[in-house]
Amino acid sequence: MSKKIKQIAIYGKGGIGKSTTTSNISAALVEAGYKVLQFGCDPKSDSTNTLRDGKYIPTVLDLLRVNPKVDAHKAIFKGFEGVYCVEAGGPSPGVGCAGRGIITAVQLLKQQNIFDELDLDYVIYDVLGDVVCGGFAVPIREGIAEHVFTVSSSDFMSVYASNNLMKGIKKYSNAGGALFGGVIANSINNPYQKAIIDDFVKQTGTQVVEYVPRSITVTQAELSGRTTIEAAPNSAQAKVYRSLAQKIHEHTESRVPTPLETEDLRAWSAKWADQLLAVESGEIRGERDGI
Repeated sequence: MSKKIKQIAIYGKGGIGKSTTTSNISAALVEAGYKVLQFGCDPKSDSTNTLRDGKYIPTVLDLLRVNPKVDAHKAIFKGFEGVYCVEAGGPSPGVGCAGRGIITAVQLLKQQNIFDELDLDYVIYDVLGDVVCGGFAVPIREGIAEHVFTVSSSDFMSVYASNNLMKGIKKYSNAGGALFGGVIANSINNPYQKAIIDDFVKQTGTQVVEYVPRSITVTQAELSGRTTIEAAPNSAQAKVYRSLAQKIHEHTESRVPTPLETEDLRAWSAKWADQLLAVESGEIRGERDGI
């Protein structure tokens, strides 16, 4: 009997640091001795770059364009400390659905029993979270991922994307879909940023898994084509990523979130806009305002 593989999906708005966060989680887990496969689900196909010295790998859809019958092993490459890397890929520019690569790649690896063969402890799906539809919803809708996390800053569009993700999870929860593990709060360097995220998770009945500050260490590492875990293993930022990975490792209880309706989300964000304007103009407010 094969062992239980912990499958998680990490979503986030494009440019929010989703792949950076995912790759550092993978690096921290494999560093700790776990067998990890990172499954890039963004059509840009750059999820696993920093696990492989900045190098791109052929995607599942690239291989299928050449040969309709592909040995899944040809789509799997090793990276930092032996982490397995797969990129689903996307269609040719201007043609087809960007989510099709996820559906196709998942089917290919499952049909050939790759996860069991590699004796994995973790499969981590790195998924574009701007839209939760089509192929991008597969890890949620099909219950492929057991736990779903979202990377979000305190910016409105990032919170909006996270709220939409929660709507998708709530919609599919009764049909055996994945459940929500929590928010990975990224680029949190100020008290007001933390307060906004803390209030958002309170409003949606969820939780913050970890607060990740913005750091030049991350930029330096990525410019060299590596994760922070590899490039700056003794840095404060690497310690944050290891803490995040440990919390995800220990996480067992996900739930159905209570996302805000669009009108309520707008009212909530307007309230925070007023509070930040008051702070900027020098108005003194109490601790109850969260700043």
